[in-house]
Amino acid sequence: MTKVPSLGYERVRKALQRDGWVVVRQKGSHIRLQKHLQDEVLKLTIPAHSPIKRSTLSHILKQARLSVDRFLELV
Repeated sequence: MTKVPSLGYERVRKALQRDGWVVVRQKGSHIRLQKHLQDEVLKLTIPAHSPIKRSTLSHILKQARLSVDRFLELV
């Protein structure tokens, strides 16, 4: 299994946008993203931190239903 990288929020946000996520709003140091699927809307909040903790990024990827390998392809 590939390790979750330590990345800044800009790179994480751009990678998620390449996967179809849309920035809905930013309030303070948190960015809200949404992705519309056929039967549901997924929502994510990512912290505007550089770098985002690896454990936090791991949880974000689980919520986004992305594998680490797929995420690394998008980065």
